[in-house]
Amino acid sequence: MIASIERAARAGGRFGAHRLTFIAAAALVAAACGTEDAADPLAPSGPAGRIRFVNLITDPTRNPVNAILEGVPFGVGLGYTQSTPATLPAPSTANYSAVLAGDRTIVLKRTADTTVTVGTLNISVAANNDYTVFATGGTGGSAVTAFLTGDVNTPVPTGQVRIRVVNMSPAAGTVDVFITAPNADLATATPAATALAIRTIFPGVTVAPGSYQVRTVPAGTPPAGRAAAVNTSFTTPAAIAAGGSRTIVLADAPAGGAPPRSFQLTDQ
Repeated sequence: MIASIERAARAGGRFGAHRLTFIAAAALVAAACGTEDAADPLAPSGPAGRIRFVNLITDPTRNPVNAILEGVPFGVGLGYTQSTPATLPAPSTANYSAVLAGDRTIVLKRTADTTVTVGTLNISVAANNDYTVFATGGTGGSAVTAFLTGDVNTPVPTGQVRIRVVNMSPAAGTVDVFITAPNADLATATPAATALAIRTIFPGVTVAPGSYQVRTVPAGTPPAGRAAAVNTSFTTPAAIAAGGSRTIVLADAPAGGAPPRSFQLTDQ
């Protein structure tokens, strides 16, 4: 049953909301075969956390991927740096998805050939907590594994926005982080975070609503050399409204290594 659902998803490409609903419903039927009261992890009736998945697999031959959470389609055709549930068609679009607390498994299938399992990610979800699940690895045929971050999504102070940074880029290395108005002079800027190591989270700053540029330089770069040393730069495409929160992710190139890049995830 699941295999036929995956074939339908692959044939449909970026399907509409009605198709997503059909596929999800069919998956639930498959998951419940022989288990009359089997729980749907994406419609939890008990203690729940929230998750989102981000594809950082640095192997173009295995991308894009379909993400299947506990037998239920969670994302289809996810290219490098794409996330789910944010990329699902409306009305399913959300920043995170509620999931039943406990030990969970995300199986990644190659979209072009869903008989190929790209990776199996085992995660543990605690009630009332938010997580980002990064699929990492893949360069040179290496294994794909999970890196899980705990995301603190407490309400943003009134009239403010939150910007945090996750360093997932070995190519960038340990960095100093600058969060400024677009094109501000880095020589006179104060770093928001210093020596942010690989697989480390900067929990963020709260600033006034608006557009911001997040730039990184190798840790310890002298002020006069910062402009020439920028190794990642991301400018928010639109002003962040009060109450909003963004996570800027540093990542390697699609096949791994340099040049590093950065992109944003919407938290709130």
